[in-house]
Amino acid sequence: MDEEEKKREQADDELISGAFQQLLDSYLTTRHRKKVDLISKAFNFARQAHKGVRRLSGEPYIMHPIAVAQIACSEIGLGSTSICSALLHDVVEDTDYTVEDIENIFGPKIAQIVDGLTKISGGIFGEQASAQAENFKKLLLTMSDDIRVILIKIADRLHNMRTLDSQPANKQYKIAGETLYIYAPLAHRLGLYKIKSELENLSFKFEHPEEFAAIEQKLALTQVSRHELFDKFTTPIREVLDPMGIKYQIKERIKTPYSIWSKMQNKHVSFEEIYDILAVRIIFVPRSREEEVNECFNIYVAISKIYKSHPDRLRDWLNHPKTNGYQALHVTLMSKQGHWIEVQIRSDRMDEVAEQGLAAHWKYKEGDDEEEYTEDEAELNEWLRTIKEILDDPQPDAMDFLDAIKLNLFASEIFVFTPKGEIKTMPAGCTALDFAFSIHTFLGTHCIGAKVNHKLVPLSHRLQSGDQVEILTSKSQHVQPAWVNFVSTAKAKGKIQAALRRDNRVVMKRGEELLTEWLTKNNREYSHAVADQLAEYHDISRREDFFQALGEKTVILGEKDLDELDGKNKKKKDGGTGGWRRYVPFVKAKKPEEQTEVEMFIVPEKFNRKKPIYITDDNIRQYKFPTCCHPIPGDDALGYIDNKNQIEIHKRNCSIADKLKSGFGNRILDVKWDMHKRLFFVATIRISGIDRVGLLNDVTKVISSQMNVNIRNLTITCDDGMFEGTLELRVHDRQDVRLIINNLKQVADLKEISEIM
Repeated sequence: MDEEEKKREQADDELISGAFQQLLDSYLTTRHRKKVDLISKAFNFARQAHKGVRRLSGEPYIMHPIAVAQIACSEIGLGSTSICSALLHDVVEDTDYTVEDIENIFGPKIAQIVDGLTKISGGIFGEQASAQAENFKKLLLTMSDDIRVILIKIADRLHNMRTLDSQPANKQYKIAGETLYIYAPLAHRLGLYKIKSELENLSFKFEHPEEFAAIEQKLALTQVSRHELFDKFTTPIREVLDPMGIKYQIKERIKTPYSIWSKMQNKHVSFEEIYDILAVRIIFVPRSREEEVNECFNIYVAISKIYKSHPDRLRDWLNHPKTNGYQALHVTLMSKQGHWIEVQIRSDRMDEVAEQGLAAHWKYKEGDDEEEYTEDEAELNEWLRTIKEILDDPQPDAMDFLDAIKLNLFASEIFVFTPKGEIKTMPAGCTALDFAFSIHTFLGTHCIGAKVNHKLVPLSHRLQSGDQVEILTSKSQHVQPAWVNFVSTAKAKGKIQAALRRDNRVVMKRGEELLTEWLTKNNREYSHAVADQLAEYHDISRREDFFQALGEKTVILGEKDLDELDGKNKKKKDGGTGGWRRYVPFVKAKKPEEQTEVEMFIVPEKFNRKKPIYITDDNIRQYKFPTCCHPIPGDDALGYIDNKNQIEIHKRNCSIADKLKSGFGNRILDVKWDMHKRLFFVATIRISGIDRVGLLNDVTKVISSQMNVNIRNLTITCDDGMFEGTLELRVHDRQDVRLIINNLKQVADLKEISEIM
């Protein structure tokens, strides 16, 4: 071994020992029983198993398990069983050791958790289209055995996100996408708010680096004014609370860059128009655990004498905690500066549960023994039961399955009463039919209506918090296809779709038989390829849907279908005989010769997916631009290799792209624009304001005269002195859109300007 290698090895040893010592120091400050020997044994075992292996960043691989254990210990608050499992979580997958070896050395509990974690990671970058969805199913199944599996998995994902810089861009979009789609909602559902926020922010940073940097910069620039507002707002509160003899602290809560950006996107507002960037937290130490709820209300009464509270924005999660254990009292007060400011009042225990989620509950159980996990978390177990029901009858399409789970992950909650006065927690926006399915599948499938607060309502009636609901049934009632459109819970959707699939199987079988008979009659043999060809000819994407259409007689086979099989039908101009309609994203090329038909780019077998693809004025027509999100040059975009090996271009924040990143991560590509303002694209801008003479003239002057931009379409409506309008413009890129919006902001009486995405 030469001198250079010795130095490197010595540096590695110091790095590893330092990280492990930090983990031990963190563990020794917790309330858990001190099992330092067991943790040291797990560390030495993992260190030996991963010896000589490095991560993409160049650091020794063992640094990753140590970091995951550190997160599990200090950020989630888990004990020695979880810390050992985190240290060992990659040993079975990446080395020759087996689960049996782990069990022999560390016992059955740690082996069970490591086994659960190994099952999840298997094949995460596999070639199956829905590898991630399949892993998510495994994740949820192992979760019901021991919740610590999912908590360590979330810690693992958090460290991977913190070190994502070393991955190529296409991997970054895949991992960030599935983090936002799966892991952030899971962390939220388990009450890990701090981790959920960091996962969202890191995903945002990698998918939209420029927008992330811009918001960070604006937050830094407005920091001084926020501090001033915070001091002016909290000084009178301190003057009231101090004489009450309460031990408390007041903290600033700043909205995260991701939630600011989400609000900007959803509400079509600028950074400057978001008024709830600052919130205030009052965290107090109660005199006794029995008094903490009363003390929250005492603080609220005291501060509401200084500031007027918003009547519609009082949120009481004290007496009815959220299903993830969150407890607090939220009030919104009007500051003397004219801003509504949210104040969150919570005890130190509630604050710890809010930061560390359900894991923090275990600290407050009798005996403080995290190692003996007891299943008395009624709310969590109710949720796990719902998940298990979805898993028992999974959707045929893995992406539908992910959607079904996601419905219940991020839903805010309402409280509904049964006829006997029992409280049921339901997602906000749920209907009477959702409520029926939540009680029992039989009630749901035979539901004909409901009585809400003793008044008769239809199945589609949306429930409000505090409603008392009685379900009405009839044995002659059966599941209807239209029901899927107005239920919102995963359980109800899953049960309805399962019942419909059972009915559809009969129709599909008949359709398949009709196709086989027709082919035999015309001296042809049935094959999946033939069925797929005819399905595509009829613009039907899935073979099963084609059989369904044949069975329902909405498609009748004839002479043209025979011509299609014989290749006699002329190709349509979209480059195929049917199916996907070619959408050209730009309006008009400057040169007529650029309008000639271009062959679609087909991804070759040995295609380097790590390198970005560059879209130019010349090759743009070789790619598909689906109509879901209309990306234009300058947008953060990605590519997706479809089943025909052609490339679709999506905005990175497109809802369809979110699903693709989660379910088909290995087909995601990085996209860069290399355009030179030769082509025009359509952008639509919404404007509103106070109507006056000459306003429209001022608007068109800014766009046509100053900026030399063509208006394709203009719609204006006026009502009671206010006006609203949409402008459809021809632009070269995103920069043009930003410039137009900035110039329109100078027009007097124009109050709101936003782009319609």
